[in-house]
Amino acid sequence: MEIRPILSALMRSKVSMILIGLQVALTLAIVCNALFIIGQRLELMNRPSGMNEADTFMFGSSGFGQGYDGRAVMKSDLAVLRQIPGVADATPSNSVPMSGGGWGSGISLQPKQKTSTADTTFYMVDDHGLNSFGVKLIAGRNFTPAEIEDHDQGARVQPPVIIVTKALADKLFPNGDALGKQVYLDEDEPRSTIVGIVEKTQEPWIDSKDIEHATFIPYFLPYGNYTRYLVRAEPGRRDEVMKAVEQKMAEANPSRIIGKLRSLQQVRHEAYANDRAMAIILGAVIAALLAVTALGIVGMASFWVAQRTRQIGTRRALGATKFDILRYFQTENFIITTMGLIAGGILAYGLSLWLMQQYQSPRLPWYYVPVGFLCLWALGQLAVLGPALRASRVPPAVATRNV
Repeated sequence: MEIRPILSALMRSKVSMILIGLQVALTLAIVCNALFIIGQRLELMNRPSGMNEADTFMFGSSGFGQGYDGRAVMKSDLAVLRQIPGVADATPSNSVPMSGGGWGSGISLQPKQKTSTADTTFYMVDDHGLNSFGVKLIAGRNFTPAEIEDHDQGARVQPPVIIVTKALADKLFPNGDALGKQVYLDEDEPRSTIVGIVEKTQEPWIDSKDIEHATFIPYFLPYGNYTRYLVRAEPGRRDEVMKAVEQKMAEANPSRIIGKLRSLQQVRHEAYANDRAMAIILGAVIAALLAVTALGIVGMASFWVAQRTRQIGTRRALGATKFDILRYFQTENFIITTMGLIAGGILAYGLSLWLMQQYQSPRLPWYYVPVGFLCLWALGQLAVLGPALRASRVPPAVATRNV
């Protein structure tokens, strides 16, 4: 089939051709960048926290009334919690990954260092902390009961021993020899010795650039009359244990309020609510754009078939087969789509560059546009197939009477 007659016909319908081409171009540019953003959000949402999220939950205890002893209640609560059937372990903790709140600071290799070597979050736990978090200790040891300090609220963080994540250990000591080394959590003495390294634990802040820089500190810490507990249940028994814990805690001490029990899966769900909403909205935008583009191609092709009925009949009378007519409209659509996709590819990379400059977004990977080309080519050919088939079925005798 010669391309020249097709191009000649298109030049007589420039406005329609330009509008469809622009629609295809905008669709490619927006869809490619939207899919990339969705992929980024899904990758963030699926990052492992390093914890046993499926079996772990948390809750708070707020005491009231005169004579309420937060430290004594915490010790009593932990004894009760660890005896409840189905509880694998429990610990007090000031925060958990993805919770959005916690305590962070710099960590340095020298005293009075002007700029800290790395930033970290502090998880204050007892000797049951690592087991309750469900993290994997890959080097060194856990805290011993004798190392757990009864810390005063607002006091400076000066633990003699700490446990850090592998990501933080590698940042502090790139040669891989962090175990046994001393660091400074404050500008002055005393130093803290790294006695253990865990594989992975996220910070509470999901937007942190150093999200796996976490430090476990051996502090036995109630905040006045408030204590947060982290409980890990035996596999598959979390919901059962949550009900038992709520009942036992209420019975153990009526002079306090037990906060809502939240599983770590709920914490993750709430933490990434905005990312999930953005992914859903962008997915809906992509679906709408593709639908509008397909309908635009269908409408344009249907209009041209109606306008060219006599021309189609003449070609059929001169010997053109149904396949020739079908191929004509498919080729015509392919040319329009290709021109739009070329412009759309340039626009897609331009939009990516703008997002990089305005929002520090990563660069759009090169393969998104070629894949988008293939998908929109296929969409265009499928969209024009219906009108093209109708055109190919126009009988020569009927077409010649439609003057």
